[in-house]
Amino acid sequence: MIVLTGAAGFIGSCLLAKLNEAGRKDIITVDHLDDDLKTKNLKGKRFLDYFDKKDFIKHVTSNQLSGDVKMILHIGACSSTILDDAKYYEENNFLYTKELAKWCLNHNAKFIYASSAATYGDGQQGYSDDHSFLKKYKPLNLYGESKHKFDLWALKEEFLDKFVGLKFFNVFGPNEHHKGAMRSVILKSYKGVAEEGIMRLFKSYDDNYADGEQKRDFIYIKDAVDMTMFFVENLHLAGIYNVGTGKARTWNDVANALFAAIGKEPEIEYIDMPVEIRDQYQYFTQADMTKIRQAGYTKPFMELEDSVADYAKYLERRSYI
Repeated sequence: MIVLTGAAGFIGSCLLAKLNEAGRKDIITVDHLDDDLKTKNLKGKRFLDYFDKKDFIKHVTSNQLSGDVKMILHIGACSSTILDDAKYYEENNFLYTKELAKWCLNHNAKFIYASSAATYGDGQQGYSDDHSFLKKYKPLNLYGESKHKFDLWALKEEFLDKFVGLKFFNVFGPNEHHKGAMRSVILKSYKGVAEEGIMRLFKSYDDNYADGEQKRDFIYIKDAVDMTMFFVENLHLAGIYNVGTGKARTWNDVANALFAAIGKEPEIEYIDMPVEIRDQYQYFTQADMTKIRQAGYTKPFMELEDSVADYAKYLERRSYI
Protein backbone atom coordinates (compact mmCIF):
# COMPACT_ATOMS: atom_id res chain seq x y z
CA MET A 1 0.00 0.00 0.00
CA ILE A 2 1.21 3.51 -0.88
CA VAL A 3 0.40 6.90 0.63
CA LEU A 4 0.53 9.80 -1.81
CA THR A 5 0.34 13.31 -0.38
CA GLY A 6 -0.42 16.26 -2.63
CA ALA A 7 -2.44 13.77 -4.70
CA ALA A 8 -4.78 16.45 -6.09
CA GLY A 9 -1.95 18.85 -6.82
CA PHE A 10 0.10 19.32 -9.97
CA ILE A 11 2.89 16.77 -9.68
CA GLY A 12 0.93 14.56 -7.31
CA SER A 13 -2.08 14.05 -9.57
CA CYS A 14 0.11 13.28 -12.58
CA LEU A 15 2.08 10.81 -10.45
CA LEU A 16 -1.21 9.22 -9.32
CA ALA A 17 -2.18 8.73 -12.97
CA LYS A 18 1.19 7.11 -13.66
CA LEU A 19 0.83 4.79 -10.67
CA ASN A 20 -2.60 3.77 -11.97
CA GLU A 21 -1.09 3.18 -15.40
CA ALA A 22 1.46 0.88 -13.75
CA GLY A 23 -1.40 -1.10 -12.20
CA ARG A 24 -1.27 0.46 -8.73
CA LYS A 25 -4.55 1.44 -7.10
CA ASP A 26 -3.68 0.44 -3.52
CA ILE A 27 -3.13 4.12 -2.78
CA ILE A 28 -4.21 6.33 0.11
CA THR A 29 -4.44 9.88 -1.22
CA VAL A 30 -3.90 12.99 0.91
CA ASP A 31 -4.49 16.64 0.06
CA HIS A 32 -6.58 19.68 0.92
CA LEU A 33 -9.41 20.16 -1.58
CA ASP A 34 -9.92 23.89 -1.24
CA ASP A 35 -10.29 24.45 -4.98
CA ASP A 36 -12.60 22.89 -7.59
CA LEU A 37 -9.66 22.81 -10.00
CA LYS A 38 -7.81 20.46 -7.67
CA THR A 39 -10.86 18.22 -7.50
CA LYS A 40 -10.75 17.97 -11.31
CA ASN A 41 -7.18 16.67 -11.02
CA LEU A 42 -8.51 13.57 -9.23
CA LYS A 43 -11.19 12.80 -11.82
CA GLY A 44 -10.79 9.34 -13.29
CA LYS A 45 -8.00 8.36 -10.88
CA ARG A 46 -8.20 5.13 -8.86
CA PHE A 47 -7.30 4.95 -5.17
CA LEU A 48 -8.40 3.29 -1.93
CA ASP A 49 -9.18 6.30 0.23
CA TYR A 50 -8.78 10.05 0.59
CA PHE A 51 -7.81 12.08 3.68
CA ASP A 52 -7.58 15.79 4.22
CA LYS A 53 -3.98 16.60 5.12
CA LYS A 54 -4.95 17.78 8.64
CA ASP A 55 -6.81 14.56 9.38
CA PHE A 56 -4.07 12.42 7.91
CA ILE A 57 -1.29 13.81 10.07
CA LYS A 58 -3.41 13.04 13.14
CA HIS A 59 -3.56 9.41 12.00
CA VAL A 60 0.20 9.41 11.64
CA THR A 61 1.07 11.01 14.98
CA SER A 62 -1.45 8.86 16.88
CA ASN A 63 -0.05 5.74 15.18
CA GLN A 64 -3.38 4.88 13.51
CA LEU A 65 -1.92 4.60 10.02
CA SER A 66 -2.01 1.02 8.78
CA GLY A 67 1.21 -0.92 8.96
CA ASP A 68 0.36 -2.22 5.48
CA VAL A 69 1.69 1.08 4.13
CA LYS A 70 5.08 0.29 2.60
CA MET A 71 5.81 3.67 1.02
CA ILE A 72 4.96 7.33 1.51
CA LEU A 73 5.33 9.56 -1.52
CA HIS A 74 5.29 12.98 0.06
CA ILE A 75 4.67 15.40 -2.80
CA GLY A 76 2.33 17.75 -0.92
CA ALA A 77 3.63 21.09 0.34
CA CYS A 78 3.07 24.81 0.10
CA SER A 79 4.99 25.58 -3.11
CA SER A 80 4.45 29.33 -3.14
CA THR A 81 7.72 31.27 -3.26
CA ILE A 82 6.12 34.61 -2.38
CA LEU A 83 4.35 34.06 0.96
CA ASP A 84 5.93 35.71 4.00
CA ASP A 85 4.41 33.42 6.67
CA ALA A 86 7.45 31.70 8.17
CA LYS A 87 5.33 29.84 10.74
CA TYR A 88 3.16 28.29 8.04
CA TYR A 89 6.17 27.07 6.06
CA GLU A 90 7.70 25.66 9.24
CA GLU A 91 4.57 23.70 10.13
CA ASN A 92 3.38 22.70 6.66
CA ASN A 93 6.67 22.01 4.87
CA PHE A 94 9.18 21.08 7.56
CA LEU A 95 7.42 19.65 10.63
CA TYR A 96 4.77 17.79 8.60
CA THR A 97 7.47 16.19 6.46
CA LYS A 98 9.45 15.29 9.56
CA GLU A 99 6.49 13.41 11.10
CA LEU A 100 5.97 11.37 7.94
CA ALA A 101 9.68 10.59 7.75
CA LYS A 102 9.77 9.38 11.36
CA TRP A 103 6.74 7.16 10.77
CA CYS A 104 8.48 5.54 7.80
CA LEU A 105 11.63 4.95 9.84
CA ASN A 106 9.63 3.35 12.65
CA HIS A 107 7.62 1.13 10.28
CA ASN A 108 10.32 0.16 7.78
CA ALA A 109 8.52 1.99 4.96
CA LYS A 110 10.16 3.80 2.04
CA PHE A 111 10.04 7.60 2.22
CA ILE A 112 10.26 9.58 -1.02
CA TYR A 113 9.76 13.32 -0.67
CA ALA A 114 9.73 16.42 -2.82
CA SER A 115 12.53 18.88 -2.23
CA SER A 116 13.14 21.76 -4.64
CA ALA A 117 15.68 23.55 -6.81
CA ALA A 118 14.77 26.62 -4.72
CA THR A 119 17.13 25.18 -2.11
CA TYR A 120 20.10 26.11 -4.34
CA GLY A 121 19.55 29.85 -3.96
CA ASP A 122 21.30 32.10 -6.47
CA GLY A 123 23.30 29.24 -7.92
CA GLN A 124 26.73 30.58 -7.00
CA GLN A 125 27.48 27.26 -5.29
CA GLY A 126 26.29 25.29 -8.31
CA TYR A 127 23.47 22.76 -8.67
CA SER A 128 25.02 19.52 -7.52
CA ASP A 129 22.92 17.02 -5.55
CA ASP A 130 26.06 15.63 -3.92
CA HIS A 131 25.34 15.56 -0.17
CA SER A 132 28.73 17.07 0.64
CA PHE A 133 27.58 20.40 -0.82
CA LEU A 134 24.26 20.62 1.05
CA LYS A 135 25.42 22.92 3.84
CA LYS A 136 26.76 25.48 1.34
CA TYR A 137 23.43 26.33 -0.25
CA LYS A 138 21.56 29.50 0.75
CA PRO A 139 17.92 29.62 -0.41
CA LEU A 140 16.51 33.01 -1.42
CA ASN A 141 13.01 32.66 0.04
CA LEU A 142 11.05 31.04 2.87
CA TYR A 143 9.81 28.25 0.64
CA GLY A 144 13.34 27.26 -0.33
CA GLU A 145 14.46 27.54 3.29
CA SER A 146 11.69 25.20 4.48
CA LYS A 147 12.69 22.55 1.93
CA HIS A 148 16.38 23.00 2.64
CA LYS A 149 15.78 22.69 6.37
CA PHE A 150 14.40 19.19 5.95
CA ASP A 151 17.27 18.17 3.66
CA LEU A 152 19.72 19.36 6.33
CA TRP A 153 17.81 17.57 9.10
CA ALA A 154 17.91 14.31 7.15
CA LEU A 155 21.63 14.81 6.54
CA LYS A 156 22.35 15.55 10.20
CA GLU A 157 20.37 12.54 11.41
CA GLU A 158 22.09 10.34 8.79
CA PHE A 159 18.81 9.34 7.17
CA LEU A 160 19.73 10.13 3.57
CA ASP A 161 20.83 6.53 3.08
CA LYS A 162 17.20 5.55 3.67
CA PHE A 163 15.17 8.40 2.12
CA VAL A 164 14.89 9.71 -1.41
CA GLY A 165 14.66 13.49 -1.80
CA LEU A 166 13.76 14.88 -5.23
CA LYS A 167 14.89 18.41 -6.10
CA PHE A 168 12.35 19.43 -8.73
CA PHE A 169 13.45 22.21 -11.07
CA ASN A 170 11.02 24.26 -13.24
CA VAL A 171 8.25 21.72 -13.80
CA PHE A 172 5.41 22.63 -16.16
CA GLY A 173 2.53 20.83 -17.83
CA PRO A 174 -1.11 19.72 -17.46
CA ASN A 175 -2.91 19.74 -14.10
CA GLU A 176 -1.35 23.00 -12.82
CA HIS A 177 -4.43 25.21 -13.29
CA HIS A 178 -5.07 25.55 -9.55
CA LYS A 179 -1.61 26.96 -8.74
CA GLY A 180 -2.54 30.64 -9.15
CA ALA A 181 0.54 32.86 -9.17
CA MET A 182 2.75 29.75 -9.17
CA ARG A 183 1.42 28.50 -12.52
CA SER A 184 3.99 28.21 -15.27
CA VAL A 185 4.48 31.13 -17.65
CA ILE A 186 3.25 28.82 -20.42
CA LEU A 187 -0.14 28.42 -18.78
CA LYS A 188 -0.34 32.08 -17.78
CA SER A 189 0.50 33.17 -21.33
CA TYR A 190 -1.46 30.66 -23.40
CA LYS A 191 -4.66 32.67 -23.70
CA GLY A 192 -2.82 35.91 -24.50
CA VAL A 193 -0.76 34.24 -27.19
CA ALA A 194 -3.75 32.40 -28.67
CA GLU A 195 -6.11 35.39 -28.65
CA GLU A 196 -3.88 38.49 -28.80
CA GLY A 197 -0.70 37.09 -30.32
CA ILE A 198 1.50 38.56 -27.59
CA MET A 199 3.49 37.12 -24.67
CA ARG A 200 4.82 39.07 -21.72
CA LEU A 201 8.07 38.25 -19.95
CA PHE A 202 9.91 39.93 -17.10
CA LYS A 203 12.70 42.36 -17.88
CA SER A 204 16.17 41.46 -16.65
CA TYR A 205 17.69 43.41 -13.77
CA ASP A 206 21.07 41.72 -14.11
CA ASP A 207 23.52 43.16 -16.63
CA ASN A 208 24.74 39.66 -17.41
CA TYR A 209 21.38 38.75 -18.94
CA ALA A 210 19.42 40.54 -21.65
CA ASP A 211 15.63 40.72 -21.34
CA GLY A 212 14.19 37.23 -21.78
CA GLU A 213 17.62 35.62 -21.76
CA GLN A 214 17.44 34.54 -18.12
CA LYS A 215 17.86 30.75 -18.09
CA ARG A 216 16.06 27.98 -16.24
CA ASP A 217 16.08 24.21 -16.30
CA PHE A 218 12.54 23.60 -17.56
CA ILE A 219 11.30 20.03 -17.19
CA TYR A 220 8.02 18.70 -18.54
CA ILE A 221 5.72 17.03 -16.02
CA LYS A 222 5.80 13.72 -17.90
CA ASP A 223 9.58 13.55 -17.54
CA ALA A 224 9.41 14.61 -13.87
CA VAL A 225 6.89 11.85 -13.14
CA ASP A 226 8.93 9.24 -15.01
CA MET A 227 11.96 10.15 -12.91
CA THR A 228 9.91 9.87 -9.72
CA MET A 229 8.62 6.45 -10.79
CA PHE A 230 12.23 5.35 -11.28
CA PHE A 231 12.68 5.58 -7.51
CA VAL A 232 9.32 3.93 -6.79
CA GLU A 233 10.51 0.99 -8.87
CA ASN A 234 14.10 0.92 -7.55
CA LEU A 235 13.70 0.81 -3.79
CA HIS A 236 17.38 0.11 -3.16
CA LEU A 237 18.23 3.69 -4.14
CA ALA A 238 18.47 6.48 -1.57
CA GLY A 239 19.69 10.05 -1.27
CA ILE A 240 18.91 13.42 -2.81
CA TYR A 241 18.57 13.63 -6.58
CA ASN A 242 17.96 16.45 -9.03
CA VAL A 243 14.84 16.26 -11.18
CA GLY A 244 15.66 18.44 -14.15
CA THR A 245 17.03 18.04 -17.66
CA GLY A 246 20.57 19.33 -17.20
CA LYS A 247 19.96 21.79 -20.02
CA ALA A 248 19.14 25.43 -19.20
CA ARG A 249 16.96 27.28 -21.72
CA THR A 250 15.94 30.93 -21.92
CA TRP A 251 12.51 32.42 -21.36
CA ASN A 252 12.69 33.63 -24.95
CA ASP A 253 13.07 29.97 -25.98
CA VAL A 254 9.92 29.18 -24.03
CA ALA A 255 8.05 32.04 -25.71
CA ASN A 256 9.18 31.04 -29.19
CA ALA A 257 8.18 27.43 -28.51
CA LEU A 258 4.69 28.49 -27.42
CA PHE A 259 4.19 30.74 -30.45
CA ALA A 260 5.32 27.89 -32.71
CA ALA A 261 2.93 25.46 -31.00
CA ILE A 262 0.01 27.82 -31.55
CA GLY A 263 1.13 28.75 -35.06
CA LYS A 264 1.80 32.46 -34.63
CA GLU A 265 4.73 34.77 -35.20
CA PRO A 266 6.51 35.69 -31.92
CA GLU A 267 5.71 39.03 -30.34
CA ILE A 268 7.22 39.46 -26.88
CA GLU A 269 6.69 42.38 -24.51
CA TYR A 270 9.11 42.77 -21.61
CA ILE A 271 7.44 44.05 -18.46
CA ASP A 272 8.69 45.21 -15.06
CA MET A 273 9.40 42.49 -12.53
CA PRO A 274 7.52 43.01 -9.24
CA VAL A 275 9.81 44.68 -6.73
CA GLU A 276 9.07 42.08 -4.05
CA ILE A 277 10.64 39.24 -6.04
CA ARG A 278 13.62 40.98 -7.63
CA ASP A 279 16.01 40.13 -4.79
CA GLN A 280 15.05 36.45 -4.78
CA TYR A 281 14.91 35.88 -8.53
CA GLN A 282 16.98 33.02 -9.96
CA TYR A 283 18.58 34.14 -13.22
CA PHE A 284 20.08 30.74 -14.01
CA THR A 285 19.31 27.19 -12.94
CA GLN A 286 20.66 23.98 -14.44
CA ALA A 287 20.48 20.62 -12.74
CA ASP A 288 23.58 18.48 -12.49
CA MET A 289 22.19 15.16 -13.70
CA THR A 290 25.31 13.06 -13.10
CA LYS A 291 24.02 11.33 -9.98
CA ILE A 292 20.70 10.05 -11.33
CA ARG A 293 22.33 8.92 -14.56
CA GLN A 294 24.90 6.96 -12.57
CA ALA A 295 22.02 5.46 -10.58
CA GLY A 296 20.67 3.96 -13.80
CA TYR A 297 18.12 6.41 -15.17
CA THR A 298 18.80 6.41 -18.91
CA LYS A 299 15.62 7.77 -20.51
CA PRO A 300 16.16 10.90 -22.67
CA PHE A 301 14.24 14.07 -21.84
CA MET A 302 11.75 15.74 -24.14
CA GLU A 303 13.13 18.82 -25.87
CA LEU A 304 11.58 22.08 -24.68
CA GLU A 305 9.89 22.69 -28.04
CA ASP A 306 8.33 19.22 -28.07
CA SER A 307 7.10 19.42 -24.50
CA VAL A 308 5.59 22.89 -24.96
CA ALA A 309 3.83 21.66 -28.11
CA ASP A 310 2.47 18.66 -26.20
CA TYR A 311 1.27 20.88 -23.35
CA ALA A 312 -0.41 23.27 -25.80
CA LYS A 313 -2.58 20.38 -27.01
CA TYR A 314 -3.85 19.84 -23.47
CA LEU A 315 -4.56 23.57 -23.09
CA GLU A 316 -6.38 23.70 -26.41
CA ARG A 317 -8.57 20.77 -25.42
CA ARG A 318 -8.82 21.96 -21.80
CA SER A 319 -7.90 18.43 -20.78
CA TYR A 320 -6.06 16.89 -17.84
CA ILE A 321 -3.68 14.01 -17.32
